[in-house]
Amino acid sequence: GLFLLDEGPLAAAPVDFLQELPSCQSARRRRGDTQERRPAPPGTAASRGAAARALQQERAEQAARPAREHPLSIAEKRMDSQQAHTEHLSRWKKWRRTSSKSWKKALSEVKGLSSYLVLWQRDIHSIEGKFGTGIQSYFSFLRFLVLLNFIIFILMFSFVTLPFTISKYGIFNSTIADISPKNTEDDCTVYEPRGNKGLVYFYIYLKDLFSGTGFLEVTSLFYGYYTVDAAWISIMRYNLPLAYLLATFAYLTLSFLWIIRRSVKGFMQNLVHDADPFQSYCNKVFAGWDFCITDRTAAWLKHRSLKYELQMDLQEEKLKQKIAERTMKEKLRIYCLRIAVNIIVIAILSGCFYSIYRVTVFSQENSSVSIRNDTRTDSNSLVNLFVQYLPSMVITLANFIAPLIFSVLIRLEDYTPAFEITLTLMRCVFVRLASIGVLLFSLWSQISSCGADKCEPCGYNYKRYPCWESDVGQEMYKLMIFDFIVILAVPLFVDVPRKLLVTHCSCKLIQWFGQKEFGISDNVLEIIYGQTICWIGTFFSPLLPAIATIKYFIVFYIKKIILIHTCKPAARPIRASGSNFFFLAVLLIGLILAFVPLGVSIAHIPSSKACGPFRSFNTSWEVVPDTILEFPTFVQQILFGMASEAFAVPFFMV
Repeated sequence: GLFLLDEGPLAAAPVDFLQELPSCQSARRRRGDTQERRPAPPGTAASRGAAARALQQERAEQAARPAREHPLSIAEKRMDSQQAHTEHLSRWKKWRRTSSKSWKKALSEVKGLSSYLVLWQRDIHSIEGKFGTGIQSYFSFLRFLVLLNFIIFILMFSFVTLPFTISKYGIFNSTIADISPKNTEDDCTVYEPRGNKGLVYFYIYLKDLFSGTGFLEVTSLFYGYYTVDAAWISIMRYNLPLAYLLATFAYLTLSFLWIIRRSVKGFMQNLVHDADPFQSYCNKVFAGWDFCITDRTAAWLKHRSLKYELQMDLQEEKLKQKIAERTMKEKLRIYCLRIAVNIIVIAILSGCFYSIYRVTVFSQENSSVSIRNDTRTDSNSLVNLFVQYLPSMVITLANFIAPLIFSVLIRLEDYTPAFEITLTLMRCVFVRLASIGVLLFSLWSQISSCGADKCEPCGYNYKRYPCWESDVGQEMYKLMIFDFIVILAVPLFVDVPRKLLVTHCSCKLIQWFGQKEFGISDNVLEIIYGQTICWIGTFFSPLLPAIATIKYFIVFYIKKIILIHTCKPAARPIRASGSNFFFLAVLLIGLILAFVPLGVSIAHIPSSKACGPFRSFNTSWEVVPDTILEFPTFVQQILFGMASEAFAVPFFMV
């Protein structure tokens, strides 16, 4: 039967089928169909006519087929499709189409070349290849903060520092309009910053450099330097107080919009990831591998990370089943335990905040007395510097100790592993960011302390704080400098010795400690804390973003060296998409926190009458209605209508 089938009409079917394949047709087309034209004698009219008819028939068949069935390469198919679309176009449309393609090609080439100009592009790609996208997202976030602070610095320098400097030194035929405050007591206008005069020892300069006092207090770094009401550049009047306030609003708005824009993508990915547990499982199994990894150790870590995530998912499902099977007695025990743990957490937070408050009050009372008395002995200078840095030290200590206690207490509350991580991180965020708020509250309590009629003429304690904005700027400056010192000191005095001991010492205790893990969340909270200080302090110290830019630029290389040489990646890494959204969400919380003290300082606390651009106004905000009153009447009505509650409340809700 099999031999009979070979001779039957069905035997030719496989051959015909193979000849219809695109590869066979392409090969026959390249050979010029020589085999099919062999029976006809070459050179005769019949053979040429048959070949022409066959070629026309083949072209007609190819034109009738879909493009994917043509025996052509992708480039040839694309070219044929473009020719078919442009055959019936006019010359003008053809020229426009060609020029548009050329322009797009040029833009893509320029974009490809510009990628080489992106800051740390090669370094971040190298980190991504060795350690995966989770750690890469931290360094990309650090680059984002460098660019953000640099733009904020350009904004403040262009609209505040540069016009004032040009006017002060008479460049471009410019002058300064200096108007004395009206209806103000003479005692309120006395401000004599202690600059370094005469013979000054080198350690005095170092102390001033770390504390922001002395020669730094009379520079453009702080608010008190910009004591001017208006600047005349050539024939144009430049309203410096209004520019100062609008530049503050501009950098806050820019930061807010930029963070929102970057966080949308991560938010959508989180929604997709958390939509369905089964979908999350499929993503881990079928799409969880990071194909950017090129290092064998990093691949092993990623493999272990995926295994850990699957184990955590199974553990969470098991824990959910256990929770569903709990008796009423077990539920009461768990709830009572959680209430007790939260009471302990609140007590720890209260203790930290009270310590920050008391230390800040002590520091302000003693350091201000030392500065006013102009003590210049070596021992007194060191003690005074230590007293000035006490709030920064206590805040750093609270940020170190509180998370350790929280990580122990969270194990008693019997939450799911994912919720344990989230709750611990949120408590750490609250400690770091709320400590800045407590520090500012302590400063405001001293500034507005009106016991025994200390601030009756001016509305604030003018004897201790003749220029309180500069004092607040100095506190923010010291917080940023001390934070940078800690970031430098920890790797040098902790991470490097630990690495050397683990490598060269075989003691079981040391080997049990092992190398330090590169914790992404801890490092992110560290730089977000510093960025919140920068946002708050820029109003009181306009050049603080320049210091933050240099700080984060150096921190990038410090963290890179630590990651490669002294630390190991965390055994429980977080996803890149989730980490990006978490970083930006916490950064947004820090920005919203910065709105509160800045709003209180601008709209509520009376501005200093002895320094700064707002000395002629009761508060910094009064420059806005004062400027609006100079506009025409109909413009005033429009602007005041936009500022009314009937417009503002629906606008901000939308």
